[in-house]
Amino acid sequence: MKKRPIGKTILYVILIVYAVITLVPFLWALSSSFKSLGEIVSGSINFIPKNFTIDNYKEIFSREPLFGRWLFNSLFIAVVGTFLNLLFNSMAGYALARLSFPGKKSIFIIILAVLMIPFQVTLIPNFLILKEFGWLNTYQGMIIPGAVNATFIFMMRQFFINFPKEVEEAAAIDGLGKFGTFFRIVLPLAKPALAAQTIFVFMAFWNDFMRPLIILSDESMFTLPLGLNSFKGQFISYWNYIMAASMVFTLPILILYAFFNRYFVKGIKFTGEK
Repeated sequence: MKKRPIGKTILYVILIVYAVITLVPFLWALSSSFKSLGEIVSGSINFIPKNFTIDNYKEIFSREPLFGRWLFNSLFIAVVGTFLNLLFNSMAGYALARLSFPGKKSIFIIILAVLMIPFQVTLIPNFLILKEFGWLNTYQGMIIPGAVNATFIFMMRQFFINFPKEVEEAAAIDGLGKFGTFFRIVLPLAKPALAAQTIFVFMAFWNDFMRPLIILSDESMFTLPLGLNSFKGQFISYWNYIMAASMVFTLPILILYAFFNRYFVKGIKFTGEK
């Protein structure tokens, strides 16, 4: 029997420990979503509910009438925002990788500089601009400022730099122009990069708390991360409802990752490959 190298064994041990550390809080939250509030605050740490109940899931929709609206808001903003990012980031990345135009290097340097600016620095300027446009408490105010992402423009540029030119040359011979080549040939073959971008961008929109906190004030426009605060009161926090709402909040991410999983590993490897 062939012995496993010590280094690989240590790596597996570290990964298993990391997986346990990551999974235990999630499993506890999942278990708590089926417990009563009294059982959660009793202090006992048990992963199997003593009195299993699904009333928490029923209650979050009946106790908070706007919960369904918050879920719709989050889905709409995340889906539309992700679609716009896939379109614009890919087009910008392709232009920087394949086209020649004045100021190309300067634009690329500016994009790299933007990567170094923390998003917190731009929150107040974004708020003032949206206020001037009258976009506070609107979907466009939540989507448009995040419709382009410098990180993923850079990533798509790296992908398209390594894209085989022969494919584009063959498309040109067949009579396709730049737009036709991009949308009909290049973009369909960029699935690994697009899948990775989809997961990261969707998660960024879906989990965003700071931007909705600043831009939204009308409860009917709240997203789920902001709306979850309604289950925390001044004197008591309804952790059973918070855990149930958190599981509903987590479900779309799990579905998205399961759907794009086969492309995900390829997508996160493309930046340095030739």
